[in-house]
Amino acid sequence: MSKTNINRLINFLVLTLLTLFIIPKMSISDQKIKSPNVSGQFYDSDPERLSKVIDGFFSSAKVTQREKFIDIIISPHAGYFYSGAVAAHGYKAASKNLYKTVVILAPSHFYGFDGVSVGLYDAFKTPLGNVDVDLDFANKLEPLNDKFAFEEKAFAREHSLEVQIPFLQKTFKDFKIVPVIVGQISAQTLKDFAQALIKIIGDRKDVLIVASTDLSHYHDDEFARNMDRKTIEAIKSLDVQALVEGSYLRTLELCGSLPVAISMVYAKLKGLNNFEVLTYANSGDVSGDKSNVVGYVSAIMYGDSGLGDGSIKENAGLKEGRADQEGLSEEQKKRLMFIARKTVDEYVRNKKKLDFVENDPRLKQAEGAFVTLKKNGQLRGCIGNIIAQGPLYLTVRNMAIAAASQDHRFNPVTVKELEDIEIDISVLTKPRVVKSASEIVMGKHGVIVSRGPFNQGVFLPQVATETGWSKEKFLSELCSQKAQLPPDSWKDPATKLEVFEAIVFEENDFNGK
Repeated sequence: MSKTNINRLINFLVLTLLTLFIIPKMSISDQKIKSPNVSGQFYDSDPERLSKVIDGFFSSAKVTQREKFIDIIISPHAGYFYSGAVAAHGYKAASKNLYKTVVILAPSHFYGFDGVSVGLYDAFKTPLGNVDVDLDFANKLEPLNDKFAFEEKAFAREHSLEVQIPFLQKTFKDFKIVPVIVGQISAQTLKDFAQALIKIIGDRKDVLIVASTDLSHYHDDEFARNMDRKTIEAIKSLDVQALVEGSYLRTLELCGSLPVAISMVYAKLKGLNNFEVLTYANSGDVSGDKSNVVGYVSAIMYGDSGLGDGSIKENAGLKEGRADQEGLSEEQKKRLMFIARKTVDEYVRNKKKLDFVENDPRLKQAEGAFVTLKKNGQLRGCIGNIIAQGPLYLTVRNMAIAAASQDHRFNPVTVKELEDIEIDISVLTKPRVVKSASEIVMGKHGVIVSRGPFNQGVFLPQVATETGWSKEKFLSELCSQKAQLPPDSWKDPATKLEVFEAIVFEENDFNGK
């Protein structure tokens, strides 16, 4: 063999070795694999034991495999000891379907952020093996909205998405996931994300959406079941406004309210007309402690047809507030006060919600508002919407009812008290984030403090003038009183501070009642 041929052979062998050994190692090392956060805590880390536990849940689940194509599963996300038996129902019901893509919508419990985090990992690891991410699907989401982006910190400690994956692995084969953590989003972003799913999924019949949520937290069994019944009814009726508003007012409780709301909007757009509650339970059914329970539901949504005509009525709960608020005339203020007073009187006396016909375009704009009730100068109830969830005049009506009957700090207003009740209304501008407390102007700004989905509180602008507090005292009381956070949490960069302004007017401004 000539020297030239020997050199060619050596080069060929070198290239072959590079291809066989070096290049594969590079591709494997470059893969971004999400390790589990709660393996060994929320579920067993041993693959054999975990597999047997889930098989046991499936065997015990008294639900039939549905012949229909199931579009959406609502599934709990507590430790398997508490909610695994409930979660199994949804997956068993859908087990005859052949899904290629599963979109998991989950709330953020530990990391507060503005937007929707689409997990651009290569795969998620569980004790049962790796599940690939459908990067083709996920990468189509990001360009559609600047609020759809990969925020890795949202996945760092989160359990609500992870606990769904072993159930999927035991139920389906040859599927990929689209992992989505939903942060603190506006109504418009909520709607935009549902529409993005519609656009990407199209007429595909191999995509499942899983909305991850638990229900009420830490009430006694009777109270929890009553509250959860109302929550499930709101989901069943696809009443996004009732769900979002109730979640904010704490008359309904579900930690995955926004993932569930996205699935509800998707269901409306998709024309899904069937909703089934497969099972409901709470932690007390397992632990025996009925004094302090967490609620769980497994439910499915599906339709008789595909997308249909794609048209739905605009839901008032999905409208965004105005960034630049116009003022209110004297007559418009009087009209809103009239609505508030008539509403409180009628609801307290007869438990009826009045209907009003409103012709003023200004009062039909979607804006946030608070209604405050006082008795002999003392607070008697105060509830509102910071983010607009419907026309202003209806927001005032709804918040008047809530202030009179749903403020958990007080008993409902009685008929005997009505003549002593004074009403204040605060019409709010859209909140904006501030970088530090130095941007807050006392007496001008209302303030929202939040950390994660559970700890949020708000003070209206007039709280500063009525109390005479310093800014430090104001913010410390807001954290401790309203958000259940340590008093100095407002100094922590992880705490989100937002400000808004308000047009405030009192009933006495219009010469009494």
